[in-house]
Amino acid sequence: MPMPHPSQTTGDVLPKDRIILALDVDDAALALAIVTELRSDVGLFKVGHQLFTAFGPDLVRKITATGARVFLDLKYHDIPNTVAKASIEAVKLGVSIFNVHALGGSDMMRAAGEAAAEAAARAGAPAPLVLAVTVLTSMDEKGLRRDLKISRSLPRTVSHLARLAHRSGLDGVVASPQEIRLLRRGIKGPFVILTPGVRPAWSGKDDQKRVMTPAEAVTAGADYLVIGRPVLKAPDRRMAVQRIIEELSAVPAAPRRRERTGTKKGERS
Repeated sequence: MPMPHPSQTTGDVLPKDRIILALDVDDAALALAIVTELRSDVGLFKVGHQLFTAFGPDLVRKITATGARVFLDLKYHDIPNTVAKASIEAVKLGVSIFNVHALGGSDMMRAAGEAAAEAAARAGAPAPLVLAVTVLTSMDEKGLRRDLKISRSLPRTVSHLARLAHRSGLDGVVASPQEIRLLRRGIKGPFVILTPGVRPAWSGKDDQKRVMTPAEAVTAGADYLVIGRPVLKAPDRRMAVQRIIEELSAVPAAPRRRERTGTKKGERS
């Protein structure tokens, strides 16, 4: 099933299709039960390092076999050839979105995007969205300077990495809610922004430092919202999702963005 591409049709996307539920659990049976319970209520499910390390690609296949869409959140960061090969395997798994780390550089990002597009074309399948991680949402400016010795401000660092991803032919970025408006101003044309660090007003921040509510993030220009603990820890997971959908439904439709007229990565859905 082709996935919606909000950067092309922002006003036409249902609120539920913006929600990516993070399957940050340590039990494969529980993960599959959550997918079965909520696959009609959310757009995608995120499989990250915890689940993938414990249960491997077979769990991803089981999730996609239910008809659910997957965001494979492994943040590939290696030499270009290695990342290109990993990207091909992500396509074979049938994921709808996967990511790399922008700090791997333009050659690595370009290799990932081109390999994914070529693998999808060979399989006659839609190409997944390939996104670049800029700066983790758990990192603040103090940590950027102290730990990574990056002297640029955090917004300037995020903006630079996002522009690098754009020039490298990727579909968009994973970025904190606080940088959405900056990126929308700085990058023209279709460009996906997938946003972790989203917390409904009725939930806590946990370990995220740069957060917004779902409505605030979409109003700022986010396409996809990664939400985990506010749903996973809720006494009624479906009710928690419905509260988020109601919040997003109250956000005025954004102006339709200019559609992509051509792309090296083939036809997009």
